[in-house]
Amino acid sequence: MEYHGRYQTFDPNKIRTYPISARENKVQLEDLVDPMNIGEFRFDVAPEVDENLKLLAGHLVRSRKDNLPVILFSGAHLIKNGLGLLLADLVEKDLVTCVAGNMATSIHDFELAMIGQTSEYVPQALEKGQFGMAYEFAYINTAMNIGNRYHLGLGESLGKMIMDEEFRQEVFRVIWKAGSPDSFLYPDKSVLAACHKKNIPFTVHAGIGTDVTDQHPSFDGSAKGGCSGRDFLIYTHEIEKLAAGGMVFNIGSAVTGPEVFLKAASMTGNIGKVPRQIITADFDIRPFNPAHITNESQTGYYFRDQKSIVVRVPEAYGGKGYYVEGNQKQTFPLFYKYVTEKLNA
Repeated sequence: MEYHGRYQTFDPNKIRTYPISARENKVQLEDLVDPMNIGEFRFDVAPEVDENLKLLAGHLVRSRKDNLPVILFSGAHLIKNGLGLLLADLVEKDLVTCVAGNMATSIHDFELAMIGQTSEYVPQALEKGQFGMAYEFAYINTAMNIGNRYHLGLGESLGKMIMDEEFRQEVFRVIWKAGSPDSFLYPDKSVLAACHKKNIPFTVHAGIGTDVTDQHPSFDGSAKGGCSGRDFLIYTHEIEKLAAGGMVFNIGSAVTGPEVFLKAASMTGNIGKVPRQIITADFDIRPFNPAHITNESQTGYYFRDQKSIVVRVPEAYGGKGYYVEGNQKQTFPLFYKYVTEKLNA
């Protein structure tokens, strides 16, 4: 990126990268939760959590039978925790109509699609100045650059890179170098790919300087902002559909997911498409006390997921909010299990 202002800037061309094949990762293929093996899981959740998951599963299946939207915003840990295959299966079964996430969500998904591994071991990389310095993040930046030129969304650009041969080759012609992968070995492990195949939006809501892609010479903030800005409008169009009812899930996103939803819902309400009687659900590990959301001396006041998704949104729109407390490695697979059981009942 060029800069012609009064201040000095860091020169990213000095950055030294290394091949992603040399990186140590915490998550491997064998750590992914396979939908086919969900019956072998041993679940340990509180009785009230179990009951809420059953209720939510029933709401989801009924919503889709009534052709109502089901929108799911995920933080990065759902993918890092190996749960992406469960979400991809819900997409493939037409049970989720829009997937949204922050940039890290899509980066972990990209890594799984490319090499079948993700979750860089950060402490070891930090001390060497190598955190986030795998060369292949340039693939993402180039996909955004080309996608921005075509006026595409961010999730759409990444999905096309994984699944569309012509678009992928356009990216690789710009950025591929010897020693780097020349294909995506595991597209079947990718939520981006599942959404692209089903023509379901995967919208990415990104910041600047928040992601490892931004550390590289190939990074162009205008491309990231342009593509993510279009994703926000795609996402807001999906929120419009909640005027007839539907569901909103927020999985492990304490700030970004709730705030993106609030802005989008305000926009749709402004044009007369107010969400009506929606069911909302927030999955997180923190305890929840409804009395704390109005008390500025309590930490609960400052977490937007509990305040907005569980309480304020359903109150404003005449719906009902659920809080699912617990380790998402337990709660999300159990939710998936109940959904598939109710779907097959």
